[in-house]
Amino acid sequence: MLALRTRQQRNFLTTLLLSQGVPMLLGGDELGRTQSGNNNAWCQDNEISWFDWEEADAELIEFARGVIALRREHPVFRRTSFLTGKAGESGLPDAWWFRPDGRRMTQRDWTSSETRTLGVFLNGREIREQTPHGEPIFGESFLLVFNAHSEQVVFTLPTRRFGTRWQVELATGDTPEEQLGARALLAVDAHSLTLLRRD
Repeated sequence: MLALRTRQQRNFLTTLLLSQGVPMLLGGDELGRTQSGNNNAWCQDNEISWFDWEEADAELIEFARGVIALRREHPVFRRTSFLTGKAGESGLPDAWWFRPDGRRMTQRDWTSSETRTLGVFLNGREIREQTPHGEPIFGESFLLVFNAHSEQVVFTLPTRRFGTRWQVELATGDTPEEQLGARALLAVDAHSLTLLRRD
């Protein structure tokens, strides 16, 4: 149970920090501060709301630093405009959602109570924003795979048009170290996520 809790902390931090918009962390989330489950501890001037620096989770802090560095380095995670799903000059959409079989999510998939695993392609060539000097912003492209299922799921990577080679950049579960090709099979652990960078 503690292993699952640890994984979920990393899942939530990654999901928040790599989502569009301004990440809103509660102070202490990055070091494992739980407030003993109290979600409204603002009026508690006692151990519930205090920071216990000696008990800070050093591994979680290091993980959070890594995800923050990813967000800072790659502009595709810091877009200021809405994703449209429409193709641009690169020939690919700015974002595209996938089922575990590597095919496009349908309306039925979105509304099915059985859907527990999905992936999203974030296109670094379709950010459609500019620097303060008017230059277009481009970055690397990523595939983020979420598995909320209680069992491991094998996810099929997208076709070659989305990327011929992929490298695991971050994972909250166990993942292969080698590069993966288009339509390769990726085992995604239960209650975990995997971020892949297009090479």
